[in-house]
Amino acid sequence: MIDLNPIFLTLKLALVTTTILFFVSIPLANWLAFRKTKLKTFLEVLVSMPLVLPPSVLGFYLLLAFSPSNGIGKVLEEWFGLRLAFSFSGLVVASIIFGLPFMVHPIQSGLSELPSVLKDASYTLGKSKTETLIRVLLPNIKTSLITGIALTYAHTIGEFGVVLMIGGNIPDETRVASIAIYNEVETLHYHNANIYSLILFGLTFSILLLVYSLKHRFKLAN
Repeated sequence: MIDLNPIFLTLKLALVTTTILFFVSIPLANWLAFRKTKLKTFLEVLVSMPLVLPPSVLGFYLLLAFSPSNGIGKVLEEWFGLRLAFSFSGLVVASIIFGLPFMVHPIQSGLSELPSVLKDASYTLGKSKTETLIRVLLPNIKTSLITGIALTYAHTIGEFGVVLMIGGNIPDETRVASIAIYNEVETLHYHNANIYSLILFGLTFSILLLVYSLKHRFKLAN
């Protein structure tokens, strides 16, 4: 009988990360979609870095930053009693940074493709920028929102390098499913590794199947 706690911890991490990223990414994606400044290019590069940067590199620098002996980690522990290195909170922060482009890019793309007349008409009717975003723009990019949510959730489920560097391998605290698979393979318990892998395969396949089904349904509705 395998331990299902890594599966539940993985789902919890993915849910928390996706929820936070959803609310963080909407204003950021909106800014990137409509603002034209030199800073925009810099931010786009910064957001996209996790797509090309090796997870071990990002994890290493985050581990240094989260270390209680220096950097942000020292300030957080001394002032707030919060330790990020080798903790679930650290996994969440690392997953948010690593998953940022998977949420921001679909939303930014969806907003950029909307006709400008929608925004202009809303402003003409006296709506604020925030009201226009929430009541006019976002309802017209449902497919992009669903895509961002699904990609972020599925990507977080499959994280390995970053969570290993930041969280290590602490049972019931940081040992997510991908780490559990690695442990089972290292100890030659291939049967258990296969079960974990099949569960993750089924989860990610179901998520993507739901996304493509919803996207197809929205296209037919339009």
